[in-house]
Amino acid sequence: MVQKQLQGKPVSASKVEMTELVLPGQTNTLGNIFGGRVMQLIDIAAGVAAMRHARKTVVTVFIDQLHFKNPIKMGQIMILHARVEFTGNTSMEVGVDVFSEDPLTGEQTHATTAHLTFVALDQSGKPAPVPPLILETAAEKRLFEEAGKRRERRLKY
Repeated sequence: MVQKQLQGKPVSASKVEMTELVLPGQTNTLGNIFGGRVMQLIDIAAGVAAMRHARKTVVTVFIDQLHFKNPIKMGQIMILHARVEFTGNTSMEVGVDVFSEDPLTGEQTHATTAHLTFVALDQSGKPAPVPPLILETAAEKRLFEEAGKRRERRLKY
């Protein structure tokens, strides 16, 4: 069986923005959102970006280091920006930037950045090809190169 070449898609086709108001039940005794909740939302946003790119079911297979740089406080708005930054044959790396926003001033603070790897699956649950990524800007090309280097490091293990 000959596989047809998949048509490439731009990074913009996979972009996701999620927002959530941080409520008391989501915070620890310091008034900061639980790290696990942030991780859950990162995985969801990244998964949506990967599905938009592949138009297939996807599974998370790897999450790079996650360093919480700044806390997100109760009453702040959490904003997640996700986009596919790299594609392999059946896998994609998705970058997610997380910010907090003061709802009264609009000031935003970077909280963390995460990189997750997803594999697309066909209807039988086997890895399936994903479209190549069309890089349109210098920033997208830089992120693609950085993601390729992370992939090389991961494949060594």
